[in-house]
Amino acid sequence: MASNVCDIISVADKYVVDDPNSLGEYNSTYLLNIAFSGNDCSSDDQKLSSVFIALLTLLNNNNNENLEGDKLVEYAILWLSYKLNQKKENEMTKLNDFYTNNVVNNCYYQKINAGSDNKINKNVIQKKIESMDIDIKDISNFYDAFKSLCNIQNISILIKFNVIFCSNSYK
Repeated sequence: MASNVCDIISVADKYVVDDPNSLGEYNSTYLLNIAFSGNDCSSDDQKLSSVFIALLTLLNNNNNENLEGDKLVEYAILWLSYKLNQKKENEMTKLNDFYTNNVVNNCYYQKINAGSDNKINKNVIQKKIESMDIDIKDISNFYDAFKSLCNIQNISILIKFNVIFCSNSYK
């Protein structure tokens, strides 16, 4: 997994806090205004579906050619499931229900191609969501493992940098 994928997911995590005491940059309204001009997301579901679409767009534009579109969609779905599970008033238990009721009807989703020109397209997204026909709570458990892998990767990058730095210091 590329570290820039972890970075993109981390940014989405930071921006979907929606703490009223969090000023300026770390709230979803700020992120959505950057990603989509003129957004008017008033409900949590609208914000989550729009950030999910922004996340898909960022992952699609990711320059790592080694990652296939279906893997990138899976990462975004793990993030979405985790965020849905965090919601206290979440009535939906199946990811496909949220997708059908909120993502498909989102005007920004209509801008994602249905064809195969991009790594991520509507056909890949729909197939992945339909294949994950399990409870949102169960899917969100996989997100914890995913974040652990990202943390391990970040630690290994730091260790590698320190080894190189230290070895250069003794030359």
